[in-house]
Amino acid sequence: MRIFVTGVSSGLGVETARVLVARGAEVVGAARDLAKARHATEIVRQSAAKAGSCELVELDLASMASVRACADAQLAAGKPFDLIIANAGVMMCPEGRTTDGFETQFGTNHLGHFLLVNRLAPLLRRGGRVVSLSSIAHRVADIDLDDPNFESTAYDPIIAYGQSKTANALFAVEFDRRHRDRGVRATSLHPGGIQTELGRYTDDVLRDRLIAALLATFPEGTRPLSLKTVEQGAATSVWAGIVAPAEEVAGRYCEDCHVAGAVHPQQDPGGVQSYALDPERAKALWAKSEELVGERF
Repeated sequence: MRIFVTGVSSGLGVETARVLVARGAEVVGAARDLAKARHATEIVRQSAAKAGSCELVELDLASMASVRACADAQLAAGKPFDLIIANAGVMMCPEGRTTDGFETQFGTNHLGHFLLVNRLAPLLRRGGRVVSLSSIAHRVADIDLDDPNFESTAYDPIIAYGQSKTANALFAVEFDRRHRDRGVRATSLHPGGIQTELGRYTDDVLRDRLIAALLATFPEGTRPLSLKTVEQGAATSVWAGIVAPAEEVAGRYCEDCHVAGAVHPQQDPGGVQSYALDPERAKALWAKSEELVGERF
């Protein structure tokens, strides 16, 4: 099995790659900082000595030129993939712009992966899958298709992060619809609340605001959010990518190694907002994304 994983310089990406390689997979791990990724994936290479393999490639999701160069290199090599895990991302960072002028979180978390996965799609074998890492934070904000880059709206790092995670879920919905006839499926997931480098911009004030916004979507009396280990978080990525039946997870949103139901104020605190799986919203986001990256797929 050959698998492409983004974000292998820390946290979930490294652990996901380690588990897959230890079970015999050939992993192509992408990272912006290759020196950092080489150090972080030492444990992966130790696993590779006994089972699969790990190759590192350069990828800066905040640069469309870097995304195209990375994808073009894979296409030139011509080696097929069984699975793409869109794991990398940034979280609640200060207002900023990517190399191409997109709001940092939308541009990195969604548009970078949108362009990358679509360019790599011809390499996906029949029976292949795409796993798009979303987040429970999608519950705080639907994507604003009229102003995804906060050009006329006051920037809020929590709302911007929530919108980018909604976009990650919607991307999986539309990618699945477009590719299912050739036997390629896609799903999104929430890995869990995990303390990794992803939260490096999250101070106590932002963290408390995010928790308050999330708790407002939970049943009354729900206990505070609990954290997972990195190993527990990576489990859902591996489950959705290679363990769960494709038909079970395709076009769906997963959490805790199962398919999530709809958010319901009287039920458990898990679940997905309906707008994150809305097929018409997914089509509209796809069209907007094509417009922004300047390519049609």
